[in-house]
Amino acid sequence: MAASFPETAISTERLLLRPLAEDDAPGLATMMADELVLAWTDLPHPFTEAYATELARTLAPAHRAAGRGIVFAVTEHLTQRLVGLVELRNTDWRLRSTEISYVTASWARGEGYAPEAVLGVSQWLFEDRDFLRLELRTAAGNTAAQQVAQKIGGISEGVLRSAWIVRGESGGSGEAAVESRSDLILWSLLPEDLDAPEPEPQRTGWHGDQRYVLRD
Repeated sequence: MAASFPETAISTERLLLRPLAEDDAPGLATMMADELVLAWTDLPHPFTEAYATELARTLAPAHRAAGRGIVFAVTEHLTQRLVGLVELRNTDWRLRSTEISYVTASWARGEGYAPEAVLGVSQWLFEDRDFLRLELRTAAGNTAAQQVAQKIGGISEGVLRSAWIVRGESGGSGEAAVESRSDLILWSLLPEDLDAPEPEPQRTGWHGDQRYVLRD
């Protein structure tokens, strides 16, 4: 039987990353109905509530159970509002390596949520799951995703030429989006790339003084 990630949640300063729930379907469908999500990801289009429900109920649990990766809904601590999605995929258990992808809701961009979520997952992978490598692939024109990779300390390893499909605006009336090929920039993050945490004063509150909290 393939190794797999535990069903867990990760807490950061402002965010809770948890398993998808069927109640997330409306928020997911709204989040994915965005031109930038269409352009830079390989998620289904249109991303319907029915597909979001299937993702939460069947596809994401099967993805985790098969050892391919894990999918997290990213929510705000204060409001419990869905602000993003993080997925680990193409996991190699022998190499202790996996790839991360992330989507942020249009209204939540510019708040630093994507770097915080990705960094939280990175710390969990390296410190709790003993992983040794995390990869990110960003389309050549996706500067926002590249900034996330840089902010968490990712190292650019080179360019994968013509390795991705970028989708433009759809023609409407159910027509497929116009597609074109794009280079990918390959980034990596290793345990030693993460800055050592600075001592912090004792804080009170439900998440204490840890950088992340696990709930297996």
